[in-house]
Amino acid sequence: MTGTEDELAAALDRAATSGTAIPAPSSDGTGLPLELAYRVQHRVVALRLARGERAVGVKLGFTSEAKMAQMGVSEIIAGRLTDAMWFGDGERVELGGFIHPRIEPEVAFRLGEDVDLAGARSGAADIGDAVDAVAAGMEIIDSRYSGFRFGLSDVVADNTSAAGFVLGPWCSPDTEAGSRAVSLSVDGTVTATGSTAAILGHPLNALRALVPLAAKRGFTLPAGSIVLAGAATAATPLTASVVTARIEGLGEVSLTATGGGTGGGDE
Repeated sequence: MTGTEDELAAALDRAATSGTAIPAPSSDGTGLPLELAYRVQHRVVALRLARGERAVGVKLGFTSEAKMAQMGVSEIIAGRLTDAMWFGDGERVELGGFIHPRIEPEVAFRLGEDVDLAGARSGAADIGDAVDAVAAGMEIIDSRYSGFRFGLSDVVADNTSAAGFVLGPWCSPDTEAGSRAVSLSVDGTVTATGSTAAILGHPLNALRALVPLAAKRGFTLPAGSIVLAGAATAATPLTASVVTARIEGLGEVSLTATGGGTGGGDE
């Protein structure tokens, strides 16, 4: 897949809106420089905003040290969340518009004030002080690439596979989110377990790691932003079912998936 930044963004946007997978840029052996991949991502999000969607936050990826080592990277990655991706707790989610959706439990933070990226990066402020609530959440990821196969820059360009998210009730910002047991259940059967310690040792570490990345890659963190700190377990394929995530101390969150994917992912 080759072309200008605008052409790559348009192709990814069409893939998402049509539910039809496309080859990853790296599939032809060329790939994308990471800086270019973030510029493509910003254009992908701009197309969504131009259709009337509203930016509501940021999601983090590669916040597992094991995953970072596996991918040979030393920097987390980030994508943007919009209101069209936001589903209510317990809401029905129609899978027909997805390609090959997967779901994973997340710790979510809400920012109660604007984050001064320059000040926070220099150590003058701590982004943790801006948090006004924390919650259990789940993220639906849905790569727009054929076979769910992609490289680091590919997934960055594809807005880090962001497709949907759901949040449980907000808890006090003082609620301890570190080293909490996590489980994901599908139709009452536990399919994945883990700990929030898998998120860079503590979810707040992931939040702090976002600050220099946001400053470097052109993200903003205004008051009201939701930040998904990264997955606490491996992702589970999302099929028609009731999915529930439980995080010790933060409660639980669920959704009901109905229908089926488009089959465009050739899995």
